[in-house]
Amino acid sequence: MEHKQAINFKTKLNITRPYDKNRQSDNDSQRIEYALESDRGRIINSASVRRLQQKTQVFPLERNAAVRSRLTHSMEVQQNGRYIVKTIYKKLGAATDDLGLSGLQPAIESLVEMACLMHDIGNPPFGHFGEVAISKWFATHLSDFEVFANAKNRQLAHQIQRDLSQFEGNAQAIRLTFSLQQMNLTYAQSASILKYTRAAFEAQPQKGDVLSYLKKKPGFYLSEQDFVVDMMEHLDMNEGHRHPFSYVMEAADDIAYCLADLEDAVEKGMLSLQELTHLLKQTFVANSGDLQAANILSFTGKHNSFESILEQAIKISHKDSINHDHEYFIKLRINLIHHLIHHASQRFINHIDTIYNGSLNQALLEDGSVANQIVKTFKQVGYQHVFNHQEVQELELQGHRIITGLLDIYLDILKLPQAQFKALSHGLQQGMSYEALLLNRMDKKIIKAYNKSIALKNGEDEALWEFYYRCRLLQDHFSGMTDHSALDEYKLLTVSV
Repeated sequence: MEHKQAINFKTKLNITRPYDKNRQSDNDSQRIEYALESDRGRIINSASVRRLQQKTQVFPLERNAAVRSRLTHSMEVQQNGRYIVKTIYKKLGAATDDLGLSGLQPAIESLVEMACLMHDIGNPPFGHFGEVAISKWFATHLSDFEVFANAKNRQLAHQIQRDLSQFEGNAQAIRLTFSLQQMNLTYAQSASILKYTRAAFEAQPQKGDVLSYLKKKPGFYLSEQDFVVDMMEHLDMNEGHRHPFSYVMEAADDIAYCLADLEDAVEKGMLSLQELTHLLKQTFVANSGDLQAANILSFTGKHNSFESILEQAIKISHKDSINHDHEYFIKLRINLIHHLIHHASQRFINHIDTIYNGSLNQALLEDGSVANQIVKTFKQVGYQHVFNHQEVQELELQGHRIITGLLDIYLDILKLPQAQFKALSHGLQQGMSYEALLLNRMDKKIIKAYNKSIALKNGEDEALWEFYYRCRLLQDHFSGMTDHSALDEYKLLTVSV
């Protein structure tokens, strides 16, 4: 196996921790495994992972436990990630010695599994619509505040306005792990969840840019910029590039949700199995797929056609009178997941040079292959017939109204003069003002994070930074809510008496 550059994956597994910089990393495989096992414990026991059980995947405010939460979805992604790593090692065989991967399979499996488990922890209530609601609200209101008009540092003022108007769950995940919960994860584990590499205050690159895909969304905020720069230096990563195993996490996610969303839709009665089968065939052909070609590799080593896989799934569903929907999707998984895992793993190996340096400007399942046609088919059917379903749209509109309404209520927090709010945040102001009552509803840990951040920003730009972190305080508060806690808070604060 020939490579364009010397590859040693151990350099991407730096186990130094940002709050323990005096403790130097080394390349001993056992120490790497031990450190990543410690990361595993920190992540599994974190509050942000526990909150995932009350954030639904597609259907906000869903109470049917059979429909996926963010937690059950993340567990499915975790399994896919583990499977991809095992397959990569199996395919590489003895070549792992030349790549610095020998003896590291358990450590890398844990690294990828935990990246998969964390990949949604920054998502606000109501998913994508929650992100849009937060971003739009701040983009609309920030220009009303004099702190920006009075700023001497116009560039910083512009960066802060743009940064706060680009709320993104992936960037919030970096903020959660480093700044808010201070998990003190190894640099390797933190980098594995940096799915996008653009700072929120940066402009989106043009379509033809060499890093256009990697930077299509914000991956971190101005508040975590120094940490990300430090992390990339420790991992020998270039600006705008990814950690190699974030590609695996992304592929595991793509594989999981393309099937899961449709299964949930069937569980809720939005689609029958016959309707779904017809739509999948129709869309697969529209994506230039050949229904009859036997080019999908199953776990038994046999090759099947997409049409035969769907027909097998329908056939077996008719044999089970108790849970035929479940049997249908089990059959689909058995016959499709192996092919998708196999393809993602082979793509990792085929592009190992650009994946190692983090410059591959596409997802592992983003090519013209049959695997890509399968993923596109499931995603398109999901988008057209699930996400556009009236019930889902109504729930998303409700979510948008809830978050926007809560931000409107908490607007008075941002209107307070700087000195008054700082005193309030330290508990120095007497009395129970309206703003104090609102602040008392926030998690004390994010208030402490606000105070810690502004204490480090003394100087001529202090007013700008203070307002920035006050806005971050609101975003941290609302993005940390679950679907139901946001609804309960909205009901409580808008009740008519």
